[in-house]
Amino acid sequence: MPDQLVIDVTALNKSYGDKHVVRDFSLKVQRGEIFGFLGPNGSGKTTSIRLICGLLKADSGSGTVMGFDVLKQSAAIKREVGYMTQRFSLWEDLTIRENLDFVARMYGMPDRVTHVADALEKLGLSSRQNQLAGSLSGGWKQRLSLAACMLHRPRLLLLDEPTAGVDPKARRDFWDEIHRLAGAGVTILVTTHYMDEAERCTRLGYIAYGRLLTTGTIQEVIAHQHLATWIVRGPELAVLAEKLRLLPGVSQVTAFGNTLHVTGPDAQKLAESLRTLDPGERYHLEEAATALEDVFIHLMGQAEDNFQ
Repeated sequence: MPDQLVIDVTALNKSYGDKHVVRDFSLKVQRGEIFGFLGPNGSGKTTSIRLICGLLKADSGSGTVMGFDVLKQSAAIKREVGYMTQRFSLWEDLTIRENLDFVARMYGMPDRVTHVADALEKLGLSSRQNQLAGSLSGGWKQRLSLAACMLHRPRLLLLDEPTAGVDPKARRDFWDEIHRLAGAGVTILVTTHYMDEAERCTRLGYIAYGRLLTTGTIQEVIAHQHLATWIVRGPELAVLAEKLRLLPGVSQVTAFGNTLHVTGPDAQKLAESLRTLDPGERYHLEEAATALEDVFIHLMGQAEDNFQ
């Protein structure tokens, strides 16, 4: 069913010693969704993914992944999940075909020759199948990794910063493939730091310091924060930014190229403060829609560091 919950977990927790890495993590993801998982480095994204796919066991909490109990049936979950790690984790001294064949053997797949050939064709790897993995560029390594984690035809795909360090065209090709897989009913959870990738997801979640702060569509995530935003143009922006940060109603000032994005939770107070500037020919003020990046910078500033 299209509305079937593939991930349905509640209040998962994971600690290492006195460090509470994942705190009361709850998430629902439906079949065929592309769920974007965002947050700063060290925020608990990777640990949360590993809890979901059965590589780690939560200290507490409950829920199901593809109908399997997340605490008691991790082996069954792992058989149905494709997990692409942050770093290239295949064998660099094997060819593309040899890597895929080895993965197929690990899964005990019958007729693995056919499955490998199919994966090579679907991911556009056939022409390079005899090339050593270690000699591939970042984009081709990424494509091979995706082929390997899709080889056993999982129902859930977990991608941990899959396009880090990859050129724009390779990133675009990769996301085209992600949307094709989602259209075929594969559910995808992907972590990313790129706002353009976040905007290609069905829904988003933002985690900071072990706590999931918000989830929803792009429009819902932006609306939930109730931020007002103004764009300021003018000379000496670095000096101006310091001045703006001291004004009442201003919660953050962020440079975007030759402009400043000034945001705050009280639209009226923010507007009144900005009008104290002397616009004239020196500054240009323009009220604008709050962008996704403005929201995430705001959320990161509001989060409490769980390692302090």
